[in-house]
Amino acid sequence: MPPRPTSHPALQSLRALLAGFAQIFLQQHPGCGLLVLIAILIGAPDLLPGALLGGLTAMLLAQRRGYPPADIAIGLYGYNGILLGLLLSLKLPWTPLLPALIIASAALSSLLLAPWMRRMRKQGWLPAFTFPFVLLGWLLLALIAQLQLSLATPVGVPATPELSVLQPILGVLRGLGQVIFLDSPLAGLCLLLGLLSSNWRAALWAVLGSSSGFTLALFHGWPSDSALAGLYGYNATLAAIALAQNHRCPLLPAIGILLALLLQPGFSALGLPALTMPFILACWLIRAGAHSWQRAVRDSTPTN
Repeated sequence: MPPRPTSHPALQSLRALLAGFAQIFLQQHPGCGLLVLIAILIGAPDLLPGALLGGLTAMLLAQRRGYPPADIAIGLYGYNGILLGLLLSLKLPWTPLLPALIIASAALSSLLLAPWMRRMRKQGWLPAFTFPFVLLGWLLLALIAQLQLSLATPVGVPATPELSVLQPILGVLRGLGQVIFLDSPLAGLCLLLGLLSSNWRAALWAVLGSSSGFTLALFHGWPSDSALAGLYGYNATLAAIALAQNHRCPLLPAIGILLALLLQPGFSALGLPALTMPFILACWLIRAGAHSWQRAVRDSTPTN
């Protein structure tokens, strides 16, 4: 349900920006977006200016180009820019180059998303999800490596003590946070509260997705420090939320979680950062398979 219109354009833009933060978790509730913003402020405040710059750039370009106001209002032209702002702020120090790259990439994300959404609605294309962010993120990371740009000082990951009862809980919360590059359990808790404020089913599936990533990683003997840092949970989290929105049957979200988890290590083998591509591929495969099944059933049904 789209947000109710507000009279002042500045308030409309603020709601749209907050909805863009919520859309990272496939929600459109501004309250959820506010808690996502607060989570960034808690977990990595130095990333927040880049996130705001990216979100504003993507949204303002969409407004200038006359993209559907309803799409802008629910944050669809904000979340890819926010993610690009977060990624670049994570990788580069604040120099004049950083805002220039954020503005350029966030603007491009809206330019890429608009024709995709038109084709999705008219020609039945698969949803874009965060594909503009992934595509531009890969190009930017390759550019940073090629130009040997000075990198931001990495935030140290706290040492993980021996596995205890509390550690899995913290790992699951970190899995939620890693969707936006945060490894703080408190930030993850804030994100969970944001999801609860928007949709309790989305919150439940997010926890199930992150828990599955943590469990499967330990079961298969993948690095426990990465599992405890939530690095195997975030794609499963997004896949679970996305598929549960359109499928009441829990089987398809569960398959999506498994696919996202199995696809993620393949990107390391290819030498590519996974970002959110395993989540996208898992959802595309599920949706394409569901459409093929429906078509096969329809074609096999005898007509009188």
